[in-house]
This record gives sequence, structure tokens and C-alpha cells, in this order.
Amino acid sequence: MKIKINLPPVPAVLLSIISVQCGAAIAKGLFPEIGAAATASLRIGLSAIILLAAFRPNLTKLNAKQWKYVILYGLSLGAMNMVFYMAIERIPIGLGVTLEFVGPLLLAIFSSKKAIDFIWIVLAAIGIALIAPWTSNGLNLTGVLLALLAGGFWAAYIILGGRISKIMKGGEAVAVGMLFATLLILPFGIFSGGLNQLSPKLLGLGASLALLSSAIPFTLEINALKQLPARTFSILMSLEPAMAALAAFVFLQEYLSLTECIAVACVVIASAGSAITAKRSKV
Repeated sequence: MKIKINLPPVPAVLLSIISVQCGAAIAKGLFPEIGAAATASLRIGLSAIILLAAFRPNLTKLNAKQWKYVILYGLSLGAMNMVFYMAIERIPIGLGVTLEFVGPLLLAIFSSKKAIDFIWIVLAAIGIALIAPWTSNGLNLTGVLLALLAGGFWAAYIILGGRISKIMKGGEAVAVGMLFATLLILPFGIFSGGLNQLSPKLLGLGASLALLSSAIPFTLEINALKQLPARTFSILMSLEPAMAALAAFVFLQEYLSLTECIAVACVVIASAGSAITAKRSKV
């Protein structure tokens, strides 16, 4: 029996964000054990197995257009995750998430057609700027550049996800895309040597990571992208930096300063505003 996930687009995106941040806590525990490359390979590879088993896509029925977009979608998905993990191996995760969001934010700016959308974009940008620890000393430049590159792949993932969702069923698209994402990043995991350190415990953590950080959120997102404009999806995803800051407070007992609280308020208002705007546009 194939899995069907039918949630309204806005709740689907919000649940996806929560799931990703729960997975981030698991990933942080895996980094010291097997490294970023192996963690990314384990996450994407196990996600591919889970999703292929759940949705059982018929590869023989895909046409040339579907193959083209699902391959590009999968490659962008894999590159986004691999590069981001390499970034947060070098810089704080809060900064990594913030810098990565530059990609979706720019996408929202360039694809916006309504004046009111710029209000939400500006609010989201203010929140991201406030969250980012710009005053930190000794930041790794390579990590910063990798986070920005991950943001570029994230923007590509949003665009390609929106296109593939129109010509393929969401779950099947993510399952096949994960297969190509695995083919892209698995060599990095193998050559890093981290996969040689796997144990039953680490495999279990990897399976949880695959579900929370890939299988569940990407399936939710592909279905949301089918119903939401790319710019609305991008602004909703501005909750990612705020959720990362909240996760740091919950799991690491890092207290939020007044500035960080203002940042959270900005991105929450921007996300809520974009959701209201999207709803009204369909009435």
C-alpha cells in the first residue's frame, strides 16, 4: 500500500521545518562520529531506500521530460544537503542556516509580483540579519561560502520542485529524486572513510535522521510546492533560521537575547503574512 500525505500547503511547510530541526539535533550527534560527508550520505541514502519502498515509483513509465526534471531535482537536493553539512562542519549551525536562506530570499525578491510581498520579504530579511552572529570572530570563510552555495542549491531545489510537482506525483518525484541525490553524494561518503565507522546504533540514528531530515520534510514540501507559488514557499521557509535558534535554546540551553527575540518575531510575522496573502490570492 502506497503512502499518501494530504495536508494543506502551509501546515505541510511548517511541519517540514519542525521535522528538519529535530533531525538537525540527531545530525549534530553523528558529526563527531562519522563526519559531515558520511552523515549526508547516510541521510540521503537511507531516505532513498525508505521512499522507494513506500511509494514504489514505476521508472519504466517516466517520459523524457519527467526524467529531465527529476534528475535535476535530485541533483540539486543532494548538492544542497551535502554542501550545507560541509558548511556547518566549519561554522555555527545558526549562521549556516541564516546564510543558506539567502538563496530562497533572493528567489522570493526576484519572483515577487505584488507590492505587499515586499513587506514580508523585508521583515524576513531583518530577522535573518538580526539572527546572524555578524560580530563573531574567526569565522571560517570556506564555511561561509559553502553556506551561501547551499542557498543557491536551495533556490534551485524550490524552482525544480515546483516544476516536477506539476508533472509527477509528489511522493514518487521525491523518491526518484532521492535516488539521484544518493548517486551524487555517496562517493563523498565512501571516500571520507566515515561510513566504515558505522555500528547498529549509528545506523539507527541514521534511519531517524533520514526520516526527520529528508523523507518526511521533502515529501511534505513537494506537495506544498504543487499548491504554493515559489515566492510564498520561500518566505514561509524564513522560519528555518528562527527554528534553528529555538532548537539551540531547547537542546543546547542557549538563551535568546532581546535582539534574537525581535528576529524571531520578524520572521514569524513575515511567514504568517505571506500565508495570509497566498490564501487571499486564491479566493
